[in-house]
Amino acid sequence: MPSTQLVVIGAGPGGYAAAFLAADLGMEVVLVDPRPVPGGVCLHVGCIPSKALLHVAKVLDESHAAARWGVTFPAPSIDLNRIRAWKQEVVDKQTRGLLELAKRRKVTYLQGHARLTGPRSVVVDRASGGSESLDFQYGILATGSEPARIPAFPESDRVMDSTGALELETVPERLLVVGGGYIGLELGTVYAALGSRVTVVEMLDGILPGVDRDLVRPLAKRLDGLLKAVHTGTKVAELTETKKGLRVVLEGSGITQPEREFDRVLVSVGRRPNTAGLGLETTHIKPDRRGFIPVDARRRTAEPTLFAVGDVAGEPMLAHKASHEGRTAVEAIHGQPVVFDPAAIPAVIFTDPEIAWAGLTESQAAERGREVVVSRFPWGASGRATTLDRPDGVTKLVLDPETERVLGVGICGTGAGELIAEGVLAIEMAATARDLEQAIHPHPTLSETVMEAAAAFFGTASHIYRPRKPRPEA
Repeated sequence: MPSTQLVVIGAGPGGYAAAFLAADLGMEVVLVDPRPVPGGVCLHVGCIPSKALLHVAKVLDESHAAARWGVTFPAPSIDLNRIRAWKQEVVDKQTRGLLELAKRRKVTYLQGHARLTGPRSVVVDRASGGSESLDFQYGILATGSEPARIPAFPESDRVMDSTGALELETVPERLLVVGGGYIGLELGTVYAALGSRVTVVEMLDGILPGVDRDLVRPLAKRLDGLLKAVHTGTKVAELTETKKGLRVVLEGSGITQPEREFDRVLVSVGRRPNTAGLGLETTHIKPDRRGFIPVDARRRTAEPTLFAVGDVAGEPMLAHKASHEGRTAVEAIHGQPVVFDPAAIPAVIFTDPEIAWAGLTESQAAERGREVVVSRFPWGASGRATTLDRPDGVTKLVLDPETERVLGVGICGTGAGELIAEGVLAIEMAATARDLEQAIHPHPTLSETVMEAAAAFFGTASHIYRPRKPRPEA
């Protein structure tokens, strides 16, 4: 039976990052994935293709908004075939690049489904036929996740998950999005920009549950003009297929028309880890009640030879978290004194406006009973936001009231995902509000809003007048 030093099961951002680092450190590596090229869900049917489509939506939106500035365009002509082809070009370029990097690093890439047969062995059912057994010294499980389903919904081509929605087969006249989380809102806004009348329903009291409400507010206001309707505190009580489409019955306190017809339904109610069929029963690994694989701070499982990273290792289910975990696992295998203990894992919602945050949120601080001070800078006072005609944003800092240390950063506005990295660095480096306030930021930029939010904490922001309130005596 062939053997190798490291087998990585799953070639997404966690898997290929681990495999590449291990190879760089001199290990013999086999990388296994069902797809013909690396990239995982993120690159093939997630992060990258969705952002390509969101860029199309943004261009369409800006073509309409330009009329306010004195520039008008004829009505856009939408070629779905070309949009799909361009999206695939983006994916193919990235995946081909990863395959070439794997070859240069002498990583053996096997296309197939891997099943553990013990803590040091695996069988790979090859896509080309037949199977191959491998022994290994260490293994990293990085099999990712898949969209969660609602069992009560019928099996129908008209009922899509996020993967199906990214295929962009048609632009339905009437689209229902079940779930007001980031995936549903991102894809819902794409379809709305392309011409669908989009209705969103969310069971909880607000869209984007868990995100600070002051960050959600500018997006919610913009969605009011973009989507047909957003119903919170609402669930789908019935969904049946008819000859013309899908009959849906909604239940919620504000629903005056419960029965409606839609051409398609996008189900976006979260994701579940891919652990079924992985052969975990041949090891001491026992997934928790949600299907996640328990790991320690070094990403080691109950088996000393096996590590787990990415979506299968627990939330947050984010590509950049998976990559960092993958590298941590490899460094742990090499005996380095490393643990996965970030002070901040950034999150970005790529709607328009974008929402991004890192570190402690205001909501989390309230839940934990932790005293914090929050300083905000409204983008209406930003010169750069004004030139972009996008003053609908806010930058906020969550600060320790005694040390003035930056505990969290939240941003809502165009390009928030690009801006949040400064917040991550500030949190990781234990920066204070004074550090951010005294760091010279270029003008005119949106990055200035971070500096101005820090200055607002001291009551000295140049572009807003908000004197600092004295703290009450203890």
